[in-house]
Amino acid sequence: MVKTQVQLPEDDLAALRRLAAEQGVSVSELVRRGVKQFLASSRGPSREELWRRARAAAGKYRSGLHDIGRRHDEYLAEAYSEGLRSRKPKASDRHGSAG
Repeated sequence: MVKTQVQLPEDDLAALRRLAAEQGVSVSELVRRGVKQFLASSRGPSREELWRRARAAAGKYRSGLHDIGRRHDEYLAEAYSEGLRSRKPKASDRHGSAG
């Protein structure tokens, strides 16, 4: 471990000392725990967690469009040009006809 120095307001240090005494640990240990918890929450989900979420979402929703794999770029461009409003599928899209 590396020794470092931190300046705290007096009331925060007093609260840390009380909590350390209640828990039977040092103020330094509480600070280490707090830093570790802050860093973990600041990172966001791990790469593995992001992949797990993506796999769980894949195929979960239906657009009603049967040619989305082939025409996804067109649909995206259309959505942007419409200001990202909800798009109702055309009758030809619902029946899987080539378009």
